[in-house]
Amino acid sequence: MAMMVSGKAMNGATEKHHAHELIERLPDSQIVTAVRFLEFMLLDPIARAVAAAPPDDEPVTEQDRRRLYTGQSWFAQRGGKGIPMEEVLAEFGLKPADFPPENTQ
Repeated sequence: MAMMVSGKAMNGATEKHHAHELIERLPDSQIVTAVRFLEFMLLDPIARAVAAAPPDDEPVTEQDRRRLYTGQSWFAQRGGKGIPMEEVLAEFGLKPADFPPENTQ
C-alpha cells in the first residue's frame, strides 16, 4: 500500500528511505527512544501486549510468599525437576498419544 507524504505516493522502498532520513534528522538525544520504539513495533503481538501492560501493583501477601517458598522447597527436594507430563496425564487415564500434534499446514 502506498503512503502519501507531501502529496507524493511512496512505495515500500521509498518509505524506508524516508524513515532513514527522518532518523538522520533526529537529535542524538532522541535516537535511543526511536530505536526502542522500532524494536517495540517489531515484537510479536503477545510480547507487545506484555511490554505495554501496566505494572502489577498488587502487594505481595504473606500467603503469596509462603506459596512461593513451598514451591521452591518442593522443587529443591526433587532435584529441580517437576512431575513428568506422562504421570500427570496418567492420573486422568490419559497418555500423550491422546493428544496428537495439530496439523499446522
